Amino acid sequence: MNGPFGGRFAGRKVLVTGHTGFKGAWLSEWLLGLGAEVIGYALPPATDPALCDQLGLAARVQHVVGDVRSAATIAEVVHSTRPDFIFHLAAQSLVRPSYEQPVETFATNVTGTINLLEAVRATTSRCVVVVVTSDKCYHNREWMYGYREEDPLGGHDPYSASKAAVELATAAWRASFFRASAVRVATARAGNVIGGGDWAADRIVPDCVRALQAGRPIPIRNRLATRPWQHVLEPLAGYLWLAACLDGVPGPAAGEPLDSAFNFGPDAGGTRNVSALVDALLAHWPGEWADAADGQAPHEARLLHLANDKAARLLGWRPVWSFERTVAETVAWYRESAAAGPAGIANRTRRQIAAYTTEAATAGQPWAVSATTRTGT
Repeated sequence: MNGPFGGRFAGRKVLVTGHTGFKGAWLSEWLLGLGAEVIGYALPPATDPALCDQLGLAARVQHVVGDVRSAATIAEVVHSTRPDFIFHLAAQSLVRPSYEQPVETFATNVTGTINLLEAVRATTSRCVVVVVTSDKCYHNREWMYGYREEDPLGGHDPYSASKAAVELATAAWRASFFRASAVRVATARAGNVIGGGDWAADRIVPDCVRALQAGRPIPIRNRLATRPWQHVLEPLAGYLWLAACLDGVPGPAAGEPLDSAFNFGPDAGGTRNVSALVDALLAHWPGEWADAADGQAPHEARLLHLANDKAARLLGWRPVWSFERTVAETVAWYRESAAAGPAGIANRTRRQIAAYTTEAATAGQPWAVSATTRTGT
């Protein structure tokens, strides 16, 4: 079977936890375009507007409202649907709220992941599971070095620590219960993801969009904080390709074990400070920003980089869009979608996926080039 990702998702059942979130909605839309039968499991959207509503996903996927903290509910969904693939994105995904709700953050991120893995363990079905964590799972030493998958895990704040704990728990379940089973489990650590349709509070791009739409200066809390910025489609391509290779598509390192952790971050040019991001955004959407630094604000990492060596070597995955292109595509989505109805928003989202896929194929990305799957795997 040919096509992007080796055609591996066409006609297959794919469970996406957290499909009502920003990344989960983009992933669900992409999977639908690939011909997958998508089952979404999540709480109701946390924002208004929400990308999943703008895309009308509730009517286009098997939409299940549920909490990953409920072991019985997630177990029933896994048992009844028997998915071929699971992308676990459901999480409390913000640093600042984790200081206000540390117990809930750990319960959702850590216990929720364990509940899902236990639900998978209770089935006898063959399944590929990609657990999505964060670039913040590393013990951050505030250095220029790009963190690699073998570097120590840790976390100053509850959110970061919870994501490190998810990595440890997933590794333990993989080693203890899935080594001799038909289940393949890997984890994925993305950079700071931006793109159209993110409406969360306390994230720089949505804060910029809300301010610009209202004609107000953009409030900047920490203009010198440096992050690995990347368009949302970059890590999603990595997640999908990792899952396809785990399912048997022969990637660049066919035969190498892939049941492990992978970074999917931008190239070196994508690591910029907040000030550079805002300046790049304002070049496409004129406005101004104001210093909103708070000396009493809770700690957030100042410097963070990811190394992509492992994903490049074993999967052939590399970023496609530059920092400048990422910002341009993000601003275009918001500006064009502001006057568009649901159909226009869906079309804009699909056009970006199509453009990204075409450019990835031109660049020789293995996931975007037609691939012949192995038989009997």
